Amino acid sequence: MSLFIASLNSGSNGNCYYIGNEHEAVLIDAGISCRETERRMLRLGLNIRKVKAIFVTHEHSDHINGIPVLAKKYQLPVYITPPTMLHGRLILEEHLVFPFVAFQTFSIGELQVTAFPKLHDASNPHSFIITCRDINVGVFTDIGAACEHVIHHFSQCHAAFLEANYDDEMLDKGGYPFHLKRRIRGGHGHLSNKQALELFITHRPPFMSHLLLSHLSKNNNDPILVQELFDACAGDVSIIVASRYKESEVYYISGVVKEGESKQKRVGKVIVGQGSLF
Repeated sequence: MSLFIASLNSGSNGNCYYIGNEHEAVLIDAGISCRETERRMLRLGLNIRKVKAIFVTHEHSDHINGIPVLAKKYQLPVYITPPTMLHGRLILEEHLVFPFVAFQTFSIGELQVTAFPKLHDASNPHSFIITCRDINVGVFTDIGAACEHVIHHFSQCHAAFLEANYDDEMLDKGGYPFHLKRRIRGGHGHLSNKQALELFITHRPPFMSHLLLSHLSKNNNDPILVQELFDACAGDVSIIVASRYKESEVYYISGVVKEGESKQKRVGKVIVGQGSLF
């Protein structure tokens, strides 16, 4: 069984990532509006009724803004820690709130979703690994540094959403005040291009097929720069820069690479249209 993944939006204006199989799916964060989530999924041929849950990384507005309306309209369970719920000031129907703790795993149909702690300046931040049978997809954004948990889980991923938030030189020369620059690169802020590339080069597994570079800064990064930086070291991994303005394509993650199989077959995007199964 394959997993299908897409970025519906990625950046400080809203984050939302789709991971699913033929039968069910989850959203990691929902920081864009319900209406925009619906529109983008429709354009991709993704059936929103197959989304069975929302998992929340932390309480910053670009990760939670769309949750109240989306959860209420589709009666979606929201997996969220109590501190995140409190500090995010979310108002949700009680029966839709599912608290979790670090390293807890939930079954959503055939999907297994496991939370683990990360370094970020939020009340109780977590990242997630989504597993379907032997296929692993990780969501590693809003992390100040690649801690042991990130390294451990990244090294098991067939595909990953990995933060590449800022270029060091652009941040240094940019107009942000000193305190904000210090917050971004202070170990509990965001991951730089250099840090993300080091994680990728050092810890990527041989079976990784897709890397979606995520949460790029509007002011302190350049999608072309990031694409070229990672393409130079990509090997057989398909590198996609997730946009802050539009959805990505849908990519399938098979987890199986047969001898002699072409890269194109292994990392191709899903072409959707009428009668889509997704």
